Amino acid sequence: MDLHGRSFIGWASGTDGGKTFTAINPATAQPIAPNYISASAAEVERAAQLAAQAFISFSRTSGKERAVFLREIANRLDGIVDELVIRTNQEAGLAEARIRSEAARTAFQMRLFADLIEEGSWVRARLDKGDADRKPAKPDLRSMWRPLGPVVVFGASNFPLAYSVAGGDTASAFAAGNPVIVKAHPAHPGTSELVGAVIIAAARACGMPEGIFSLLFDAGTEVGSALVKHPLVRAVGFTGSQRGGRALMNLAAARPAPIPVFAEMGSTNPVFILPGALAARGEQIAEGLHGSVTLGAGQFCTKPGMVFLPKGKDATNFSQNLSKRIGESASQVMLTPGIQSAYTGMVGARAKQSKVSLAAEGKPSAGEVGVRGVPAMFAVEAADFLDEPDLSEEVFGPTTLLVSYGTREEMLEIARGLQGHLTATLHGTDEDLREYRELVEILEQKAGRLVFNGFPTGVEVGHAIVHGGPYPATSDGQSTSVGSQAIYRFARPVCYQNFPGAALPDELKDANPLGIWRLKDGALTKD
Repeated sequence: MDLHGRSFIGWASGTDGGKTFTAINPATAQPIAPNYISASAAEVERAAQLAAQAFISFSRTSGKERAVFLREIANRLDGIVDELVIRTNQEAGLAEARIRSEAARTAFQMRLFADLIEEGSWVRARLDKGDADRKPAKPDLRSMWRPLGPVVVFGASNFPLAYSVAGGDTASAFAAGNPVIVKAHPAHPGTSELVGAVIIAAARACGMPEGIFSLLFDAGTEVGSALVKHPLVRAVGFTGSQRGGRALMNLAAARPAPIPVFAEMGSTNPVFILPGALAARGEQIAEGLHGSVTLGAGQFCTKPGMVFLPKGKDATNFSQNLSKRIGESASQVMLTPGIQSAYTGMVGARAKQSKVSLAAEGKPSAGEVGVRGVPAMFAVEAADFLDEPDLSEEVFGPTTLLVSYGTREEMLEIARGLQGHLTATLHGTDEDLREYRELVEILEQKAGRLVFNGFPTGVEVGHAIVHGGPYPATSDGQSTSVGSQAIYRFARPVCYQNFPGAALPDELKDANPLGIWRLKDGALTKD
């Protein structure tokens, strides 16, 4: 497919005349054709109006009809993987295997939601039958989840496919019955255009209304801000920095009618290595931790950025092992010049802190070019960590911080003081778990996913996964941006009181024509 550098406004292409920008190849630091044109204020307005019009009919489609649409997107994504490998490698510097894996995950997510809505029980139908003979009379109450309206999705920098144009936010919003307007990430506009064209083609092939999808380009913040403030937009999905997510939250809250922003804003993902595990398999844990910290140049929101371990000989051996691995690590291509600059700046600032030591640092390759980050490991005492709150902030890149504690109570104090995170990891034995049960209970309040004897990088897409956590990991700690439960971000419960059967949605009719699971007078049944 030829790339044109224009937004998709429903079925139409954007116009000339706006500000232009290009993607940068991080492996060479050179621009990549073509030029992309930022959407105009008129195009933002047109996309919102089309989405609002499309919502009227799209929200009334059945789960089976929307499932056909999602599978059509998935099938068409499968058909352009070779094109995506070429363009995404140029724009993000990702290896072919990573791109193919991410493309497969993106298509899988579409099919997961297709299965979910085709079966139909996700609407959580509840029926409380009325009783006219009761004094006072008991009304007939029936409720289910219904779509919100047009959803704005922001593409993420670190996942050009799975958290971008056809990523989990888009898939879950479509599945719930909402039109989607995507603000493409400027780091990978060509990848975004390829995927956007697939969604447009799938929508037209399935007879979906124009406006069910638009894709808008912009190198700055004007288009995104305008979309969040637009009165026809009903919700926002965002994956990115805390600063960016907080800015969108503030814009949405300042509207005359505030709307929810489901922002996933990063995490430092603490790892606690308990004494039994450290003694029994410290070398294996160091090996796995090194791989997790440097995976994808540390540019995953689940990268383990803080590691807590008890002082002693075992901890010394562990630190030396991990330090050696970090020191032997080569520099890695990072996603964008901005990310690389921020990483270098934060690593440099941390190295200057008097109570923090630079325990290990990788070496840049001779004559290397492009946008690269050098792995680094820092170390600090627990008391100094507690005195420096900024040490718990996320450093987006291939680095981690080892924190040594002296007593069990000191470790628990650290855990109690943690902010919200996407994940928290424990390495331990069965005896460790019994002895440190209080730590598990604390971490349940601090993270959305607890990992035992593993590493947090790698998020399995499924029905039970939770990719969320208390603020500031996300704007809403009751939600997840991955897995089938993500659909509830873009829906709300609606109750129908004393409606005649013929006027009820099929999900709430007495005969249960869809054969879904429902809570009927307090009992879960398909009757």
